[in-house]
Amino acid sequence: MNKVILIGNLTKAPECGKTDKGISFAKFSLAVGRKFNKEETDFFSVVAWRGLAELCFKYLDKGSKIFCSF
Repeated sequence: MNKVILIGNLTKAPECGKTDKGISFAKFSLAVGRKFNKEETDFFSVVAWRGLAELCFKYLDKGSKIFCSF
């Protein structure tokens, strides 16, 4: 099994919504900087569900530093 850990900043405020069945979700983009031969940035699309989505909407904004583990 693989494990991914990302630490980065939000590129914009999370977009929130609900599915047809009423399940909350929050979508956002995460910018992760890395240094190899030069400074580069990778962008990842992330979706949070249910209670975590509501917390993301309440507390996160553009530029917030977050830790994601998958």
